[in-house]
Amino acid sequence: MAEAARILEYEDAYFYGSAVPKREVFDEPAPEQAEIPAVDERVRQRERAKAEEMARSLPSVSLFAIFGTVLVGALMTFMILAQISYNEIAGETARLNAQMSELTDKQRKLGIAFESVIDMKEVERYARDELGMSNPDADQIAVISSIPNDKAEIMDTGEEGVLSGLGSFISSLLEHFK
Repeated sequence: MAEAARILEYEDAYFYGSAVPKREVFDEPAPEQAEIPAVDERVRQRERAKAEEMARSLPSVSLFAIFGTVLVGALMTFMILAQISYNEIAGETARLNAQMSELTDKQRKLGIAFESVIDMKEVERYARDELGMSNPDADQIAVISSIPNDKAEIMDTGEEGVLSGLGSFISSLLEHFK
């Protein structure tokens, strides 16, 4: 029986008469011995491996994110500086408004004081006694007639509407450029 199995095995390429195909056996090459690198080479390999590991472990940041961060920082700085200058200008405006109200009150008080100081009888006495002026006589007063009052007349042509006004405007422009 072993003989029959052996015959099947070698002749039909089936394993022991079963339907399973025979496993092909290949000669395995002898393992080559790995070359042992020199000490300097091993140190360089380790350093390269550490550098690669660090490069993999560092998070990568896109250029767009960096640009966005810088832009946001610049805008925030600008906003802070604008707020500071706005506060300075608002303080200056409040100070000037207070000064303006004080000066308006002072002007009003000076106007009242000025009007109370001027006495028309005193002015008349000064003009008559100091400056030698006198009241005009009746023959010194002359009435000058002026031109009669201006008057305007609006002519009603009977035309109404925007188109007639637009037409007259265009015709007046054309007459102007002729």
